[in-house]
Amino acid sequence: MPQVAVTIAGRTYRIACGEGEEAHLEALAAALDGKIAEMRATFGEIGDMRLHVMAAITIADELHEARRRLAAAEAELAELRRFASQGDERVQAVEARLAEGVLRAAERIEHLARSLSAPGQG
Repeated sequence: MPQVAVTIAGRTYRIACGEGEEAHLEALAAALDGKIAEMRATFGEIGDMRLHVMAAITIADELHEARRRLAAAEAELAELRRFASQGDERVQAVEARLAEGVLRAAERIEHLARSLSAPGQG
């Protein structure tokens, strides 16, 4: 199992990860390090533990918001698919009615053509 050395808030940690996940783990660690640096710039030196907890809570809040937005987008997509499905059904119904109308018109034309070409007509 591969191990990656990441630096978060000035401390280096060796973390095991799955094969091929090294770059992803490094990116996650860099994002956490950036969030901690952002907190430190905003709040000053209030202690590493507090900064880490605040960064974790902020990231958890961002994740919660992203999940909420994803759920809303999925619900909207489901609603749009439902409307599209209903629209397809309506189109099929209109097409069926049009086909019936064309068939009836063709039958009338055939009837008229037969009556015009019948013996004694014309």
